[in-house]
Amino acid sequence: MDLRNLISTPESIVAAFVLLATLWGTSFVAIEAGLHYFPPLLFAGVRYAVAGAVVLGFAAFVSDRTLPRGRDEWLGVAVAGAFVIAAYHGLLYVAELHITGAVAAVIVSLAPVLTATFAALLLPNERLGPLEIGGFALGILGVIVIADPMQAGLGSSALLGAGLAFAGAVAFSLGAVLLRPLRTDLPIAALQGWAMVSGAGMLFVGAALLGESPGEIVWNTTSIVSLSYLTLLSGVVAFLIYFALLDEVGPAQLHLVGYAEPVVAAVGSWVLLGSLIDGEAIIGFVAILVGFVVLERHEIAAYVGIEDALGAR
Repeated sequence: MDLRNLISTPESIVAAFVLLATLWGTSFVAIEAGLHYFPPLLFAGVRYAVAGAVVLGFAAFVSDRTLPRGRDEWLGVAVAGAFVIAAYHGLLYVAELHITGAVAAVIVSLAPVLTATFAALLLPNERLGPLEIGGFALGILGVIVIADPMQAGLGSSALLGAGLAFAGAVAFSLGAVLLRPLRTDLPIAALQGWAMVSGAGMLFVGAALLGESPGEIVWNTTSIVSLSYLTLLSGVVAFLIYFALLDEVGPAQLHLVGYAEPVVAAVGSWVLLGSLIDGEAIIGFVAILVGFVVLERHEIAAYVGIEDALGAR
């Protein structure tokens, strides 16, 4: 059994996109709530150590093979663990010490722009022309508007948080592109499980280097619910869906899901935490979205069935 067989029809792809956006959008809110009780890198490390163990157990149950073999499979595990798990989440969790989960989600929505740019630079048959460069610049401008350095000041906490969230988006996007040519017949669940376990190990090393201690963790209802949700739903379930979609539609199209996440995160932050994103964050998000549309205009046109019409003009 392989999850790639379950996400193959247009209807199942759309349903998987909606579910992934919901799980990942609400995860920004769960992280924000849990950071009141966990040191950031330990929080992320515990989440993915537990999730990785669950996923590897699931992989052993549903798959004929769970152990990677050969250079490409081990390299794929290393890339996913280092970029998609450790670097992205380590940077994101520290960022949310300084900015809200909703604002972090808006900044991370730059990932599709970055993914398209990295794909053009690193993958065959891709290119960056003047319009593509303009789209990338619009995306970067959106992050600058959100960070608002002119008003916040270069040493402000919010600017630091925005920079860390941006660096996390870079790591996530680069990992998605680098992983694409390394995919083999290693089952998705096995790849995810090993990536989570290796990424958790990297996060624990980072936590030790920063002096984080398990004694700082406060166990109560909120911290347990937050950790459980992030581990089982937005961790195990969401990443199984993510890697399956990555194989089915590719990195650029998959990261369209990033534009639904800020909406989910903003609603969740308002309902659960009583916080709202401001107008500058909304303007920045629109700039990021326009930048992605410019970068991926032909792929989007093909998805909605108007590629031929565009080509005829």
